[in-house]
Amino acid sequence: MRKTAVVLIIVAALITIVAWSNRHWPGGDAQASWQQSPAPDSVTPGSDDAALQTLQLVDLDGKPVTLADYKGKVVLVNFWATWCEPCKIETPWLIDFQQKYGSRGFVILGVAMDEEGTKVVTPYIASQLFDVNGQKEPINYRILLGTDDIADKFGGIEGYPTSMLFTRDGQKVKTLIGLEDYDDIDKDIQSLL
Repeated sequence: MRKTAVVLIIVAALITIVAWSNRHWPGGDAQASWQQSPAPDSVTPGSDDAALQTLQLVDLDGKPVTLADYKGKVVLVNFWATWCEPCKIETPWLIDFQQKYGSRGFVILGVAMDEEGTKVVTPYIASQLFDVNGQKEPINYRILLGTDDIADKFGGIEGYPTSMLFTRDGQKVKTLIGLEDYDDIDKDIQSLL
């Protein structure tokens, strides 16, 4: 009986450790499924969306940025990190989307969540080229610096990458968690353009 109790305690401890590590280690929960907010026609503007419009972030040059700066555009806010492997797969897709849809009023804001901030993110952005349709391309969208506090104001981040899609009038209509199919992301963007 005593051995059974010890085994149960060890199993419970292992389950707790695995669950904790999936949430707190780099890349933990990175391939979680996409979670969708209600469809655009069923969303009512809320105070959370209004607060996000004026939430101030800074770019790599220290310039302030708000979602309100992009009023009238479809905005994809992408939370990512330099160490995130699924983010590295997704980045060429984002570059492609920005190239294809930028002239139609589409903007991507990449929010880098690296704890070291510009010390790590700036050299990464300067040195990385991504394969986009057979061409080596740099990131072509604005990169902002994120913190846990900022992520919490956007509703929290469960894994990387996490993207949030906003309509032209600033309503958040989708939260996308993890790596999804290119074509599905493309359809989501096109539906708002």
